[in-house]
Amino acid sequence: MPDHKPQAQSSTLESSIKAWARELGFSDAGITDLDLSEAERHLWRWLEKGFHGSMGYMERHGTRRSRPAELIPGTVRVISVRMDYDPPVARNAWDVLENPNLGFISRYALGRDYHKVLRARLQKLADRICKEVNHSYRVFVDSAPVLEKPLAAKAGLGWIGKHSNLLTKDAGSWYFLGEIYTDLELRVDTPASAHCGVCTNCIKACPTGAIVEPGVVDSRLCISYLTIELKGAIPESLRPALGNRIYGCDDCQLVCPFNKFSTPTREQDFAVRHGLDSPTLVDLFGWDEATFLSRFEGSAIRRIGHERWLRNIAVALGNGPATPAAIGALKQRENHPSELVREHVAWSMARLTASSQPA
Repeated sequence: MPDHKPQAQSSTLESSIKAWARELGFSDAGITDLDLSEAERHLWRWLEKGFHGSMGYMERHGTRRSRPAELIPGTVRVISVRMDYDPPVARNAWDVLENPNLGFISRYALGRDYHKVLRARLQKLADRICKEVNHSYRVFVDSAPVLEKPLAAKAGLGWIGKHSNLLTKDAGSWYFLGEIYTDLELRVDTPASAHCGVCTNCIKACPTGAIVEPGVVDSRLCISYLTIELKGAIPESLRPALGNRIYGCDDCQLVCPFNKFSTPTREQDFAVRHGLDSPTLVDLFGWDEATFLSRFEGSAIRRIGHERWLRNIAVALGNGPATPAAIGALKQRENHPSELVREHVAWSMARLTASSQPA
């Protein structure tokens, strides 16, 4: 970015940016300055406690994450946007979670990869701003060291709830966030006030107790981390708590009272694909790598790879009933080339074998 800091050309530019954002399918947009000092202190306390687990990049990025101008020199403002993703037509999440023969996939991953959808729209928004006033910018969608939730909170899009997700009073938390770092000196918005009050539904609902205090999640216990970010073996002590969750976990959001106000997405790209809202575990476990790659073309799930996909499903099968189909599916993978898969299959086989023995 250049050293100059262009001034917004009129007092209406900010409202125009928000209007253009909505025209492009964003649910809301806000503008903030770069002062993330409080969030930075919170981040470093979190890192010092080791709550980031194996995500070493969280430390390596240093202050570039909490100081936007260090990441993109010349940045003076951040335009934060949100886009709803809850699919309007999907099987009830609780029905899936209560059926051990099915696999639960986090609502955000049921459709197309959000990175691609939001990035394209953000680029269009940035281009539209350029037609009004020249500016230097970068767009981000969970693709660089960006403190997107604190930025969105400062931009007035919501507050960070006790589950550590951003919450909006009239829209809940089923949405994605994205940012435009810009050198335009725009007027900033007022941060939203918090409204969680005494509610602790999310803390109580977490299957592994990962929400160790309001607003603080120990990633090492979080099912989303264990099934998506963790590359190695899932700790045996935590496997039973995963239930049939094979990619992510939505429990803390499912119990949040504010999500009764959420609006189903209008984006067709986020509609359910391949029946992923209620897939059968045995069927999924039978996919070879070619099928996995084909079915998840353009999906966020593809990034974990076939090996971890099988690891997750093996655990879910081990947490379910000892049906002939489940045992047969696991036996088919007993000699899988991956040691990671074999170990999780063996664990599950031992559980099912033990549960099928007469008392």
